[in-house]
Amino acid sequence: MDIKFIPADDVKKVLHYNDLIPEMESALKKFSSKDVEQPVRSIVSVKEANGFLGVMPAYSSSSNALGVKLVTFYPQNKDVPTHNAIITLFNSQNGIPEVIMDGEVITTMRTAAVSAVATKYLAAPDSQILAVLGAGVQARSHIQALSSVLSFKKIHIWSRTKKNAEVLAREVGGTAFDDAQEAVKDADVIVTVTSAVSPVLMKDWVKTGAHINAVGACRPDWQEIDPDLMRSSVLYVDSQKAALMESGDVILSKAEIFAELGEMLLGEKEAMKQKTTLFKSLGLAIEDVMSAKLVQRLLKPQG
Repeated sequence: MDIKFIPADDVKKVLHYNDLIPEMESALKKFSSKDVEQPVRSIVSVKEANGFLGVMPAYSSSSNALGVKLVTFYPQNKDVPTHNAIITLFNSQNGIPEVIMDGEVITTMRTAAVSAVATKYLAAPDSQILAVLGAGVQARSHIQALSSVLSFKKIHIWSRTKKNAEVLAREVGGTAFDDAQEAVKDADVIVTVTSAVSPVLMKDWVKTGAHINAVGACRPDWQEIDPDLMRSSVLYVDSQKAALMESGDVILSKAEIFAELGEMLLGEKEAMKQKTTLFKSLGLAIEDVMSAKLVQRLLKPQG
Protein backbone atom coordinates (compact mmCIF):
# COMPACT_ATOMS: atom_id res chain seq x y z
CA MET A 1 0.00 0.00 0.00
CA ASP A 2 1.55 3.30 -1.15
CA ILE A 3 0.22 6.13 1.02
CA LYS A 4 1.34 9.64 0.16
CA PHE A 5 2.47 11.94 2.98
CA ILE A 6 1.83 15.67 2.53
CA PRO A 7 4.11 17.80 4.75
CA ALA A 8 3.23 21.15 6.30
CA ASP A 9 5.15 23.15 3.67
CA ASP A 10 3.03 21.68 0.87
CA VAL A 11 -0.17 22.44 2.79
CA LYS A 12 0.95 26.04 3.30
CA LYS A 13 1.65 26.47 -0.42
CA VAL A 14 -1.92 25.78 -1.51
CA LEU A 15 -4.21 26.53 1.46
CA HIS A 16 -5.50 30.11 1.55
CA TYR A 17 -8.38 31.76 3.38
CA ASN A 18 -10.22 32.80 0.21
CA ASP A 19 -10.74 29.07 -0.49
CA LEU A 20 -10.89 27.81 3.09
CA ILE A 21 -13.51 30.19 4.54
CA PRO A 22 -16.23 29.16 2.02
CA GLU A 23 -15.26 25.51 2.54
CA MET A 24 -15.73 25.87 6.31
CA GLU A 25 -19.09 27.56 5.74
CA SER A 26 -20.08 24.48 3.73
CA ALA A 27 -18.77 22.13 6.44
CA LEU A 28 -20.82 23.87 9.13
CA LYS A 29 -23.96 23.65 7.00
CA LYS A 30 -23.39 19.96 6.33
CA PHE A 31 -22.87 19.27 10.02
CA SER A 32 -26.05 21.02 11.14
CA SER A 33 -28.12 19.52 8.31
CA LYS A 34 -27.19 16.03 9.60
CA ASP A 35 -25.22 15.16 6.46
CA VAL A 36 -22.22 14.30 8.64
CA GLU A 37 -21.48 11.17 10.66
CA GLN A 38 -19.26 12.36 13.48
CA PRO A 39 -18.98 11.33 17.14
CA VAL A 40 -17.79 13.78 19.79
CA ARG A 41 -13.99 13.54 19.91
CA SER A 42 -12.40 10.91 22.14
CA ILE A 43 -9.83 12.31 24.57
CA VAL A 44 -6.95 10.44 26.18
CA SER A 45 -5.24 12.25 29.07
CA VAL A 46 -1.47 12.14 29.44
CA LYS A 47 -1.39 13.31 33.05
CA GLU A 48 2.38 13.23 33.54
CA ALA A 49 2.81 15.91 30.87
CA ASN A 50 -0.55 17.64 31.39
CA GLY A 51 -1.28 16.66 27.79
CA PHE A 52 -4.14 15.26 25.75
CA LEU A 53 -4.57 13.10 22.65
CA GLY A 54 -7.77 13.67 20.68
CA VAL A 55 -9.24 11.29 18.06
CA MET A 56 -11.58 13.01 15.59
CA PRO A 57 -13.20 10.94 12.80
CA ALA A 58 -15.83 12.24 10.35
CA TYR A 59 -17.69 11.23 7.19
CA SER A 60 -19.77 13.33 4.80
CA SER A 61 -21.64 11.30 2.20
CA SER A 62 -22.37 14.30 -0.05
CA SER A 63 -18.67 15.24 -0.13
CA ASN A 64 -17.33 11.67 -0.28
CA ALA A 65 -15.12 12.81 2.59
CA LEU A 66 -13.93 10.19 5.08
CA GLY A 67 -11.06 10.82 7.44
CA VAL A 68 -9.70 11.17 10.93
CA LYS A 69 -7.53 13.70 12.72
CA LEU A 70 -5.20 12.69 15.54
CA VAL A 71 -4.27 15.75 17.57
CA THR A 72 -2.23 16.29 20.72
CA PHE A 73 -2.51 19.32 22.98
CA TYR A 74 0.34 19.94 25.41
CA PRO A 75 -0.33 23.43 26.83
CA GLN A 76 2.94 23.53 28.79
CA ASN A 77 5.15 23.13 25.70
CA LYS A 78 7.65 25.98 25.37
CA ASP A 79 10.03 25.36 22.47
CA VAL A 80 7.72 23.22 20.35
CA PRO A 81 4.07 23.77 19.30
CA THR A 82 1.35 23.12 21.88
CA HIS A 83 -0.84 21.50 19.19
CA ASN A 84 0.43 18.75 16.87
CA ALA A 85 -1.69 16.76 14.46
CA ILE A 86 -1.91 14.46 11.46
CA ILE A 87 -4.95 13.88 9.25
CA THR A 88 -5.59 10.68 7.29
CA LEU A 89 -8.03 10.61 4.36
CA PHE A 90 -9.62 7.36 3.18
CA ASN A 91 -11.37 6.48 -0.05
CA SER A 92 -15.01 6.53 1.02
CA GLN A 93 -15.95 3.85 -1.54
CA ASN A 94 -13.51 1.14 -0.52
CA GLY A 95 -11.94 2.36 2.75
CA ILE A 96 -8.38 2.38 1.42
CA PRO A 97 -6.14 5.08 2.99
CA GLU A 98 -5.23 7.72 0.39
CA VAL A 99 -3.08 10.33 2.10
CA ILE A 100 -1.65 11.29 5.46
CA MET A 101 -0.96 14.97 5.88
CA ASP A 102 0.45 17.27 8.48
CA GLY A 103 -2.49 18.59 10.48
CA GLU A 104 -0.90 21.50 12.30
CA VAL A 105 -1.39 24.03 9.50
CA ILE A 106 -4.95 22.86 8.85
CA THR A 107 -5.86 22.99 12.54
CA THR A 108 -4.49 26.53 12.82
CA MET A 109 -6.12 27.81 9.65
CA ARG A 110 -9.51 26.06 9.79
CA THR A 111 -10.06 27.27 13.37
CA ALA A 112 -9.49 30.85 12.28
CA ALA A 113 -11.55 30.34 9.12
CA VAL A 114 -14.56 29.15 11.15
CA SER A 115 -14.22 32.20 13.42
CA ALA A 116 -14.14 34.30 10.24
CA VAL A 117 -17.43 32.72 9.15
CA ALA A 118 -18.98 33.56 12.53
CA THR A 119 -17.59 37.09 12.37
CA LYS A 120 -18.81 37.63 8.81
CA TYR A 121 -22.41 36.92 9.81
CA LEU A 122 -22.56 38.04 13.45
CA ALA A 123 -20.35 41.14 13.71
CA ALA A 124 -21.46 44.61 12.69
CA PRO A 125 -20.40 45.17 9.05
CA ASP A 126 -18.80 48.50 9.98
CA SER A 127 -16.64 46.96 12.74
CA GLN A 128 -13.41 48.92 13.11
CA ILE A 129 -11.61 47.67 16.23
CA LEU A 130 -10.40 44.08 16.66
CA ALA A 131 -9.12 43.01 20.08
CA VAL A 132 -7.17 39.77 20.51
CA LEU A 133 -6.43 38.24 23.90
CA GLY A 134 -3.50 35.93 23.31
CA ALA A 135 -0.42 36.27 21.13
CA GLY A 136 0.36 32.77 19.87
CA VAL A 137 -0.19 30.89 16.62
CA GLN A 138 -3.99 31.16 16.80
CA ALA A 139 -3.80 34.90 17.46
CA ARG A 140 -1.85 35.34 14.23
CA SER A 141 -4.14 33.14 12.15
CA HIS A 142 -7.25 34.85 13.52
CA ILE A 143 -5.98 38.33 12.71
CA GLN A 144 -5.27 37.21 9.16
CA ALA A 145 -8.56 35.36 8.66
CA LEU A 146 -10.82 37.97 10.27
CA SER A 147 -9.10 40.77 8.35
CA SER A 148 -10.16 39.01 5.15
CA VAL A 149 -13.87 39.43 5.98
CA LEU A 150 -13.81 42.85 7.73
CA SER A 151 -11.66 45.97 7.33
CA PHE A 152 -10.35 46.81 10.79
CA LYS A 153 -8.75 50.19 11.42
CA LYS A 154 -7.23 49.19 14.77
CA ILE A 155 -5.93 45.90 16.20
CA HIS A 156 -5.49 45.68 19.98
CA ILE A 157 -3.44 42.82 21.45
CA TRP A 158 -3.02 41.63 25.03
CA SER A 159 -1.05 38.68 26.35
CA ARG A 160 -0.02 37.66 29.84
CA THR A 161 3.51 37.91 28.46
CA LYS A 162 3.74 41.53 27.33
CA LYS A 163 6.76 40.84 25.11
CA ASN A 164 4.73 38.39 23.02
CA ALA A 165 1.97 40.97 22.55
CA GLU A 166 4.53 43.56 21.47
CA VAL A 167 6.10 41.22 18.91
CA LEU A 168 2.70 40.39 17.40
CA ALA A 169 1.63 44.05 17.43
CA ARG A 170 4.71 44.96 15.38
CA GLU A 171 3.96 42.16 12.92
CA VAL A 172 0.37 43.26 12.25
CA GLY A 173 0.58 47.00 12.78
CA GLY A 174 -1.40 46.81 16.00
CA THR A 175 -1.06 48.07 19.56
CA ALA A 176 0.03 45.99 22.57
CA PHE A 177 -1.73 46.59 25.88
CA ASP A 178 -0.66 45.92 29.46
CA ASP A 179 -4.23 45.35 30.54
CA ALA A 180 -6.87 43.07 28.98
CA GLN A 181 -9.68 45.43 29.95
CA GLU A 182 -8.05 48.33 28.11
CA ALA A 183 -7.39 46.12 25.09
CA VAL A 184 -11.06 45.16 24.65
CA LYS A 185 -12.48 48.61 25.50
CA ASP A 186 -14.65 49.80 22.56
CA ALA A 187 -13.71 46.70 20.51
CA ASP A 188 -16.26 45.65 17.91
CA VAL A 189 -14.83 42.14 17.56
CA ILE A 190 -12.99 40.27 20.32
CA VAL A 191 -11.03 37.02 19.99
CA THR A 192 -9.89 35.00 23.00
CA VAL A 193 -7.11 32.57 22.09
CA THR A 194 -5.38 31.95 25.40
CA SER A 195 -4.32 28.93 27.43
CA ALA A 196 -6.28 30.26 30.42
CA VAL A 197 -8.22 27.90 32.65
CA SER A 198 -10.11 30.73 34.39
CA PRO A 199 -11.87 33.77 32.84
CA VAL A 200 -9.78 36.48 31.15
CA LEU A 201 -12.69 38.40 29.54
CA MET A 202 -15.30 39.97 31.78
CA LYS A 203 -18.86 41.07 30.97
CA ASP A 204 -18.43 44.68 32.14
CA TRP A 205 -15.53 45.20 29.74
CA VAL A 206 -17.48 44.36 26.57
CA LYS A 207 -19.54 46.95 24.76
CA THR A 208 -23.11 46.07 23.78
CA GLY A 209 -23.32 44.72 20.24
CA ALA A 210 -19.76 43.39 20.11
CA HIS A 211 -19.05 39.96 18.64
CA ILE A 212 -16.77 37.52 20.50
CA ASN A 213 -14.97 34.46 19.16
CA ALA A 214 -14.05 32.32 22.19
CA VAL A 215 -11.47 29.79 21.01
CA GLY A 216 -9.49 28.66 24.09
CA ALA A 217 -10.68 26.67 27.13
CA CYS A 218 -11.34 23.42 25.28
CA ARG A 219 -11.87 21.26 28.36
CA PRO A 220 -15.02 20.88 30.53
CA ASP A 221 -13.29 22.31 33.61
CA TRP A 222 -11.55 25.25 31.85
CA GLN A 223 -12.97 28.73 31.33
CA GLU A 224 -11.86 31.75 29.32
CA ILE A 225 -15.07 33.83 29.48
CA ASP A 226 -16.82 35.37 32.48
CA PRO A 227 -19.97 33.27 33.17
CA ASP A 228 -22.06 36.47 33.30
CA LEU A 229 -20.85 37.34 29.79
CA MET A 230 -21.66 33.82 28.58
CA ARG A 231 -25.21 34.07 29.93
CA SER A 232 -25.86 37.61 28.67
CA SER A 233 -24.63 37.00 25.10
CA VAL A 234 -26.45 35.31 22.25
CA LEU A 235 -24.51 32.06 22.21
CA TYR A 236 -23.60 30.18 19.02
CA VAL A 237 -21.57 26.95 18.93
CA ASP A 238 -20.21 24.67 16.23
CA SER A 239 -21.78 21.55 17.79
CA GLN A 240 -24.43 21.71 20.50
CA LYS A 241 -23.66 18.16 21.64
CA ALA A 242 -19.92 18.79 21.87
CA ALA A 243 -20.36 22.14 23.64
CA LEU A 244 -22.42 20.52 26.38
CA MET A 245 -19.75 17.84 26.88
CA GLU A 246 -16.46 19.66 26.25
CA SER A 247 -16.79 23.40 26.88
CA GLY A 248 -16.22 24.59 30.43
CA ASP A 249 -17.39 28.05 29.34
CA VAL A 250 -20.78 26.59 28.41
CA ILE A 251 -21.08 23.89 31.08
CA LEU A 252 -19.99 25.90 34.12
CA SER A 253 -21.91 29.06 33.21
CA LYS A 254 -25.07 27.11 32.34
CA ALA A 255 -25.48 29.52 29.43
CA GLU A 256 -28.29 28.76 27.00
CA ILE A 257 -27.15 27.85 23.48
CA PHE A 258 -29.11 29.86 20.91
CA ALA A 259 -27.94 28.02 17.79
CA GLU A 260 -25.27 26.04 16.05
CA LEU A 261 -23.43 28.21 13.55
CA GLY A 262 -24.60 25.86 10.80
CA GLU A 263 -28.25 26.38 11.79
CA MET A 264 -27.77 30.13 11.36
CA LEU A 265 -26.06 29.62 7.98
CA LEU A 266 -28.95 27.42 6.84
CA GLY A 267 -31.43 30.15 7.80
CA GLU A 268 -33.00 28.07 10.57
CA LYS A 269 -31.85 30.50 13.28
CA GLU A 270 -31.33 34.25 13.13
CA ALA A 271 -28.00 36.10 13.01
CA MET A 272 -28.52 38.46 15.98
CA LYS A 273 -26.12 41.20 14.85
CA GLN A 274 -27.84 43.89 16.90
CA LYS A 275 -27.03 42.07 20.15
CA THR A 276 -23.81 40.97 21.82
CA THR A 277 -22.98 37.64 20.20
CA LEU A 278 -20.52 34.96 21.23
CA PHE A 279 -19.28 32.04 19.16
CA LYS A 280 -17.78 29.27 21.29
CA SER A 281 -15.39 27.36 19.05
CA LEU A 282 -14.40 23.78 19.84
CA GLY A 283 -13.58 22.50 16.37
CA LEU A 284 -15.29 19.80 14.33
CA ALA A 285 -13.69 16.75 12.74
CA ILE A 286 -15.58 17.48 9.52
CA GLU A 287 -13.79 20.84 9.36
CA ASP A 288 -10.45 19.02 9.38
CA VAL A 289 -11.53 16.37 6.90
CA MET A 290 -13.01 18.86 4.41
CA SER A 291 -9.95 21.10 4.78
CA ALA A 292 -7.73 18.10 4.02
CA LYS A 293 -9.88 17.20 0.99
CA LEU A 294 -9.49 20.80 -0.20
CA VAL A 295 -5.71 20.54 0.11
CA GLN A 296 -5.81 17.23 -1.76
CA ARG A 297 -7.79 18.84 -4.62
CA LEU A 298 -5.54 21.88 -4.78
CA LEU A 299 -2.37 19.76 -4.90
CA LYS A 300 -3.60 17.44 -7.68
CA PRO A 301 -2.91 19.88 -10.55
CA GLN A 302 0.66 20.16 -9.23
CA GLY A 303 1.08 16.37 -9.30
